[in-house]
Amino acid sequence: MVYKIDGCKYDVVIIKKKNKNTYIRFKEDMKIYVTTNYLVSNSFIAKLLDENVDTIRNMIDQVKRNQEKKEYFNYLGNRYDVFIDEVSEIKFLDDAIFVPSEDYLNKWLKAQIKNLFQERLDYNYRIFKKDIPYPKLKIRNMKTRWGVCNIRDNSVTLNSRLIEFDLEKLDYVIIHELSHFVHFNHSQEFWNLVSKYIPNYKEIRKEMRE
Repeated sequence: MVYKIDGCKYDVVIIKKKNKNTYIRFKEDMKIYVTTNYLVSNSFIAKLLDENVDTIRNMIDQVKRNQEKKEYFNYLGNRYDVFIDEVSEIKFLDDAIFVPSEDYLNKWLKAQIKNLFQERLDYNYRIFKKDIPYPKLKIRNMKTRWGVCNIRDNSVTLNSRLIEFDLEKLDYVIIHELSHFVHFNHSQEFWNLVSKYIPNYKEIRKEMRE
C-alpha cells in the first residue's frame, strides 16, 4: 500500500498481530508502519490513515527533526528512538519510545533504575550460597567502574548506566560485587566463585568492554 501526503508518496508497511488496537508509526526509513489485528482490512487501514493524516504529518516532521538531531534511549539491552509526543505516560512500541517530555523520561528512568537494581540485588543475594551480610544498595554514575563493593560500610554501589544492558550483565556485576565479600581480590578463587553463578562471565566482560 502507498499513501500520499502533501504530494509525497510513502510506503505503508502493515504488521498484523493479535492486537486489539491499531497503531500508526512513521520510521526513519520514511515509511508508515501500521500494527493492527489480523482481521482488519486494507480499506479500513486506508480510512484510518485519512482520519489521522494530521498526526502522521506531525510524525513525519518529528522524524525529519530527529534525523537532524538523533535521540536514542538504551534500555535493558535494546535501543529505542525517543519521540516527544502528546502522551500521558511512557509508551513503548517496537523500537520507539514515546514520552511527554525529556524531564518525564529522566524521572521515569531514575525510578526504574532504583526499583530494578534493588530487585536484582535481592534475587542474587538469595541465590548466593555464601554467608555474607545483606549489603546496602547505592547507585551512582561512574565513569570507569560498573560496580564497587565496600566491606567497611557493607554496601554495593552499582553504576546507573547498567540500565542500558540486559539483565544478564546487570546480574553479573551484582554477583561480581557479592563475591568480593568473600574474596576481596581478583584471585582465581574469586573467579571460580563468580563462575558458579555466571558461567559465561568472560564473554560478558568482553561485551561490556566493547
